[in-house]
Amino acid sequence: MKLCRFEDSAKQVRIGLLKAEDMLVDLTPAGLTSISTLLESDDALAELEKVSRKELPQIGLGHVRLLAPIERQEVWAVGVTYLRSKKARMDESDFSATAYDRVYEAARPELFFKALPEKVVGHGESVGIRKDARWNVPEPELVFVINSRGRIAGFTIGNDMSSRDIEGENLLYLPQAKIYNRSCALGPFIKVGVDEAEARTWTIHLRIERQGATVFKGETSVGKIKRSFDELVEYLFRSQSFPHGAALLTGTGIVPAENFTLAENDLIRIEISGIGVLENSVVKV
Repeated sequence: MKLCRFEDSAKQVRIGLLKAEDMLVDLTPAGLTSISTLLESDDALAELEKVSRKELPQIGLGHVRLLAPIERQEVWAVGVTYLRSKKARMDESDFSATAYDRVYEAARPELFFKALPEKVVGHGESVGIRKDARWNVPEPELVFVINSRGRIAGFTIGNDMSSRDIEGENLLYLPQAKIYNRSCALGPFIKVGVDEAEARTWTIHLRIERQGATVFKGETSVGKIKRSFDELVEYLFRSQSFPHGAALLTGTGIVPAENFTLAENDLIRIEISGIGVLENSVVKV
């Protein structure tokens, strides 16, 4: 089942369940006013199935604005989980390339803070490229939606926007390369009731369009993530707590060539086969 947050014609935030390709069931009248409440339950899928059996209003996707499917969750990211990502980050770096080689093989993964929930953009909104960067790329990623107990309650799609020239200039500039206005997009749906084995069968597709023409496309498999899902979550929760849960971007296996950079008005389309499509235009920030 696929869960979402949306804004109706009266600009009220509602909780929805995707019923068909173009139809939502509005779960709000059943008392479900928060995604977080559902994700904190012991069995989110069972709760959804119970609620969805009720007579509830339905609304077409064309009549709503889909919102990022998080509320108060912090957003974090893990890097160098794909071999392709390791090579790309070594290539972009001058003197710090070996750090990425070492972390790919290390017991401890690379983890970094990405965004506060109020800075995350949703499907149909614009992601940003920094005005002081020359080399900007999207990073299409599977995202774990984790509850406060450290349990993966669902999966969504993420775009971890990155300024590769800033990161490559000095490893200590990573926060500036990764954390800025509109640098993170999530959505549009959270897929619940799926385990790691099934998620690893999914394919991630990226397409970038410029003035109606495709200027880049690529794909990878979730199955190529080196570390287990439980391992990544366990490290995230070491020595810290997340009372509202967290979203964890899990790294990218699709990296455009060195001669490619995003431009204003580009359209980024990320599809994960088991979840759906996250689409965002590009603006300078």
